[in-house]
Amino acid sequence: MAFLPSAHALFEDAEARRAILELRQRFDASAQENAQMRRSLLDLQAQIETLRGDLAQLRGQNEQLAREASEIQRTQNDLAQGVDERLSRFEPGEVQVDGLRFIAQPQERNDFEVALEQFRAGNFAAARKSFAAFINTYKQSGYLPSARFWLANTQYADRDYKNAVQNYRAVVNAGPQHEKAPEAALSLANCQLELKDSKSARQTLEALLRDYPSSDAAATGKSLLNSLK
Repeated sequence: MAFLPSAHALFEDAEARRAILELRQRFDASAQENAQMRRSLLDLQAQIETLRGDLAQLRGQNEQLAREASEIQRTQNDLAQGVDERLSRFEPGEVQVDGLRFIAQPQERNDFEVALEQFRAGNFAAARKSFAAFINTYKQSGYLPSARFWLANTQYADRDYKNAVQNYRAVVNAGPQHEKAPEAALSLANCQLELKDSKSARQTLEALLRDYPSSDAAATGKSLLNSLK
């Protein structure tokens, strides 16, 4: 005789199968959620990597922009400096020559420098002509004492002692603020000696020692004065 399960046993088997099915469904749902979570994490990681790449690119662009901005600023500064330099060629400006400060016109400054360069090159004839023209052209120039000093030097070299005396004396009379005054006084005394005017030369040397006792010219002048006694 065949064994038939009881109704209670069948009920238990059905409950067990249902429980198993529910567990499987839950497991499958959990697996899907986990898979979805993994996909989401992978997507998030990919987005993070993309953002990192974008950030690196932006940093590179910012650095490039900063370099370009710096280059533009340098270019602007160079242009501004160039404009200022060009304008300075046409505008008066302060100069300092032989201890004196004054305002000079661009052409005035250029003419003096050209004459001085001729003298330094040993072209005394051209320098004499240039300094004489400068003195006649710029009668109120702050360069005048210096121009007269260098003109006197060209005259001294040419043995034109009489005119050299006038110009050296003008430098001495410019006052102690002029750095060439001691040297001009010594040269003035030498010209006076060349003109056989020992009395004036002695007076010039005595004034040199009195007014500029610490100058190099005074040391030479002292020896020259002693030789006149």
